[in-house]
Parts: sequence; C-alpha cells; structure tokens
Amino acid sequence: MASKTHAGRFFEDYRVGDEIVHAVPRTVTEGDRALYTALYPTRFALYSSDAFARKSGLLRSPIEDIAAFHVVFGKTVPDISLNAVANLGYAEGRFLLPVYPGDTLTSTSEVIGLRETSNGKSGVVWVRSTGRNQRGEAVLSYCRWVMVRKRDAGAPAPAVVVPDLAPAVAGSDLVVPAGLDFSAYDFALAGERWRWGDYEIGEKIDHVDRVTIEEAEHMLATRLWQNTAKVHFDVTARDGGQRLIYGGHVISLARALSFNGLANAQIVAAINAGAHANPCFAGDTICAWSEILDKADTATPGVGALRVRLVATRAGAAAFALRGDDGKYLPDVLLDLDLWVLVPK
Repeated sequence: MASKTHAGRFFEDYRVGDEIVHAVPRTVTEGDRALYTALYPTRFALYSSDAFARKSGLLRSPIEDIAAFHVVFGKTVPDISLNAVANLGYAEGRFLLPVYPGDTLTSTSEVIGLRETSNGKSGVVWVRSTGRNQRGEAVLSYCRWVMVRKRDAGAPAPAVVVPDLAPAVAGSDLVVPAGLDFSAYDFALAGERWRWGDYEIGEKIDHVDRVTIEEAEHMLATRLWQNTAKVHFDVTARDGGQRLIYGGHVISLARALSFNGLANAQIVAAINAGAHANPCFAGDTICAWSEILDKADTATPGVGALRVRLVATRAGAAAFALRGDDGKYLPDVLLDLDLWVLVPK
C-alpha cells in the first residue's frame, strides 16, 4: 500500500519546466496584522492606520508588503524547501497589488533552473513563484533559489540550467498602487520629515535600533506563515542542533528597524536581489543599515522610488561593513537585500 504521508521533494525530484500548484489557500485577516505588529517593531503609518491609508488614496490600510510575501512564500515551502539546506537568494520580485484583510492568497511556482552541488549530496533549485488573490489577480511574483538535499547521493545529476535573472527591476517597471496619492501626506503623523529629494545616491543610514531574537518568537512567526521547513523547528535537522532562523524573519526585522531613517518609505515595490549571507540563530541581536543605491521617478505625481540596500547584521559588526578583502560576506552580515521603496516627494 502506498504511503499516505509525504516526505517532501528532494533535488532529484525536480525538472525544469515543472509547474507546481501549492496547497492550502490562506485568507489574510486583521489577526495577521496584529501578530505581525507583535512580532516586529513595525510602525509604518500606511500599514497602521486606515485613516492614513485613505488619505493616501487607498481603500484602507493593506497588510505590509513583506507580510504578504511571507504568506505566499509559506505556501511554497512544502513543495520547494521542505528538505532545504538553506534559502540562498531572491531576484525579480515585484509587488503588483495591495493585499487587504479578507483577501485569500494562493501560490504557484515554476521550476526555472537546476544545478547539482560539487559534493553531490544536494543541488540548487531556482523557482519563480506567484501569489494570487481570490480573483486570480497576481499580487506579487519573485524568483528564489534554494539548496535542497538529495534523497540518494548516487542519483544522476540533471543537466545544468542556471536562469539569467535581471540584476534589478527597472524603475520604469515598478507598480504604484492604483489611487495612491501623497499630495496630502502628513509627515508629522508618518514620523519623519524626509522626502524623496532629501536622500542622495550613496548615502548610508545607520538605523540605530536593535532587536534580540527569541527562540519562541521566531518559531511563532514561522508557524504564522505556515512555513514547514524542518530546519526552523527540528533540532535534529541540522548539524549542531540549533534551529535556523527563517530568513524572512530577519527580513521583517530589518525592514521594521529601517523605520528610523526611512519612515516615509511606505511601500516596498520590488525585491531586486537578496542573500541570506550567514545563518542566524536565537539569541542573535539584529541591527540594520541602509545604502541609497538609486532613485527613480514614477508615473504617479508626488511619488518617487528609492533603491535601497538593506543590510542586517549581528550587534558588534563594524559600521557599514559588508564584505572582506576576499569578496565574501563578513561573518556577522546576515542579510543583504536590494529593494525599491515608494516615498513621497
């Protein structure tokens, strides 16, 4: 009799071109917003106040873009990264529609690349994942690549296919939510006076504040997004017996910490690139800094875009230090994330 349980896919189970429909739709509620706020020190006004969001031209306050990303990402885990060694990076992420409480999200993925690692015990899988709402409208799309264990180290390696991914989403391809209007933007209520024009390319911002990650807290967050990757829960799943912090947890912490200096970066419009540079564990204290990489106009009057490198490090890391002389990430760098954010002019 066939087993009714599922151990997840291993590297040799993937084929380029596979289309995967991920199980379990998820209806987003105000409870998700409350839990997200409880888990992270997030304070962006557009996601905290219906009145502020309506004054900015939206129907009401959406859930945070990164929270929507977590929901869509979590759906993909049982099929993509249940047997992962590590999630390696992101590219071509675009936020296409706001997600409001009451929306139901589903996820699909296409396998776009495969490459076995040199030790023959695992391989890298590239996928393009898309989240849709209950009307079938795409709300976000992104690529990621993840190292996945092999079931059988002797299984033949597939032909190497490494996708050609854009280094960044073009500023002209950013989607500004319909109706967004910052002409009556209240800088006092938002928390800072800095406009799009106040930021300069090359400017670096120390976000000052810190958060220490607690064991129960990160597991609660990962369960909230229905992320079932073994390395986040099972102490026997990794050498050393430590649960690995979900990389998205670090993303949300860094984004929340960036409020101090980027409080008016209200909307995340794109994820250009991203790397979880080093593993993160409970007890680590997280700091964040940003660098302004580029600026772009949008077709919406009063709305500009900043391209921001958002870096999360352990406390004690040298200020604004990213890589060593060998070109590798320094050991206390946890996250290197390249984003486009929308800011009032």
